[in-house]
Amino acid sequence: MKVPQLSMKAREVMNPRVMAATRRAIGRDLALQVLSGQYSGLPVVDERDGQVIGIVTEFDLLKAVLEGKDLNSIKAEDIMNPVPLCVDEDTSVEEILKTMIDNNVIRVPVVRKGKLVGVVARADLLSHLIEPEFVRFYGGLA
Repeated sequence: MKVPQLSMKAREVMNPRVMAATRRAIGRDLALQVLSGQYSGLPVVDERDGQVIGIVTEFDLLKAVLEGKDLNSIKAEDIMNPVPLCVDEDTSVEEILKTMIDNNVIRVPVVRKGKLVGVVARADLLSHLIEPEFVRFYGGLA
């Protein structure tokens, strides 16, 4: 295993391909994105300037259902957390890890001057911090 590069920056480990919602995205569409298995939540951006204005997570969707809201009519802006947890593109991997652990989150949006430029997931960090070793077994049952 190589030594973790905790001083690496978010821009070095982030995925620049991000699915984001607008404030008008309906709950059903948000849920379908979450159900795709690629996302546990989606940043919500202002469609005019790309600023991250919120986050909708699986929990936000489930809470809306529990409160009797219709996912076919509820909008992202109605259920999003309006105080999104984001990191700047110059944030160190060490700080990202602390943020994820302290807030028990799977991924965080990466921003540049408030605008969405990527996302860092725990799997992204692990893939940059380790060299996997595999063992292959040959032969049949003994």
